[in-house]
Amino acid sequence: MGHKVVVFDISAIRSLWETRVKKHKAWQKKEAERLERSALEKIKEEWNFVAECRRKGIPQAAYCRNGFVDTSVRLLEKIERNCLAGQSSLSERNKRRSPFVFELSGTEWKELPESLKEQTHLKEWHINNTLIQTIPSYIELFQVMRILDLPKNQITCLPVEIGCLKNLKELNVSFNHLKSVPAELGDCENLEKLDFSGNLELTELPFELSNLKQVTFVDLSANKFSSVPICILRMSNLQWLDISNNSLNDLPQDIDRLEELQTFLLYKNKLTYLPYALLNLKKLTLLVVSGDHLVELPTALCDASTPVKFVSLMDNPIDNTQCQDSEEVMESEQDRQHFDKEVMKAYIEDLKERESVPSYTTKVSFSLQL
Repeated sequence: MGHKVVVFDISAIRSLWETRVKKHKAWQKKEAERLERSALEKIKEEWNFVAECRRKGIPQAAYCRNGFVDTSVRLLEKIERNCLAGQSSLSERNKRRSPFVFELSGTEWKELPESLKEQTHLKEWHINNTLIQTIPSYIELFQVMRILDLPKNQITCLPVEIGCLKNLKELNVSFNHLKSVPAELGDCENLEKLDFSGNLELTELPFELSNLKQVTFVDLSANKFSSVPICILRMSNLQWLDISNNSLNDLPQDIDRLEELQTFLLYKNKLTYLPYALLNLKKLTLLVVSGDHLVELPTALCDASTPVKFVSLMDNPIDNTQCQDSEEVMESEQDRQHFDKEVMKAYIEDLKERESVPSYTTKVSFSLQL
C-alpha cells in the first residue's frame, strides 16, 4: 500500500508561516542588538582576537594597552607586518652572521666555553638565559669589545678587569643577581648605555661611574636604591633614566643637573613630593610617577601648556603568597618584574605616540594560585 498524501489548500497555512517568519526575524534582530550592546560579545571578540594573536606568536605587550585589548584589525595587520619584518631581518642576520659576534643561550650552559678565550677579535657578546654565574677575568683581552649583552643569566658579580674595555659602548646585565658594581667600570669612558635593571638587590653605584660622560641611557629599575646615586647626577649627557620600582623616598634638589634628560621614570617608589627643580629640566618630555603617596608636586607639571607629559599611575598591589623556597621566590619575582617592565615599555611607547596623556591611569593587578 502506497503513502497517503493529504491534499489541501496551501494558502491556508502560508499566512501562518509568514507571520512566524516575521516574528522570528524580529526576534533575531532584537537579539543581535542586545548582543551588540552586551559586554559578553565584547569579551568574546577579545578572546578570539587574543587566540588569533597567540596562534601567530604575537607577544601580549603588542596588543595589550594599559590593561585593555586593542582588537582593531589595523593593529593586527601592523603587528603582523612588524613580526614578518623582524623575522626577515633575523633570517638575513643569521645568513650573514658576523664573525665578530658571539651568541650563547640555553640553561645547559653553566660556564663559558674554553675556546672563547682565543677569540679576542670579538666585538659583541650576546649571552642570555643561561646558568652562567661569573664572567672570567680574561675579558680584559677583548680590547675591541663594544657590546656586552648579558641579560637573564645567573651572574653574581662583574670582574674588575671589565674596566680594561676602553671601547665598550653598551653594557646590559639586567635580570641577574648582582649585588654590587665594580668601581673599575668607571674607566670605560666610551660607555653610552647601562642596564642594571631587575637585579633586585642593588643598593648603590660607585662614585667612579661619574667619569662616564658619554652615557645617554641608564636603567636601574627593580632594585633597592633608596636615593638617586651621586654618579648619575654627574652623567651630563643622560637622556633616559629609569629608576622605577625601587625604594626612593625623595629626589635630590640638584636633579636639574641632568640638563639633557628627556625621559624620567619614577613609578613604584615611595615619593611623597616632587621637587620644583624638575621644572628646570627644559628638555624633559616624559615623567612617570606613582601617585599613591604623592601629596605635593609643582602645579606647572600638570599645566597643559608645558611640553612635559606627566603621568601619575595609581596602583593597587595585591600581596603575593609567600613561597617556602627562597630561590623560587627570587625567580618568580624576577619573572614578574620582567613582565611588568615589558607592559610598561609598551604603555610608554603608546604614550609617546599620543598628543596628550590620560588624566590618570589605574593599574589593576591580579594574582591566581592554582
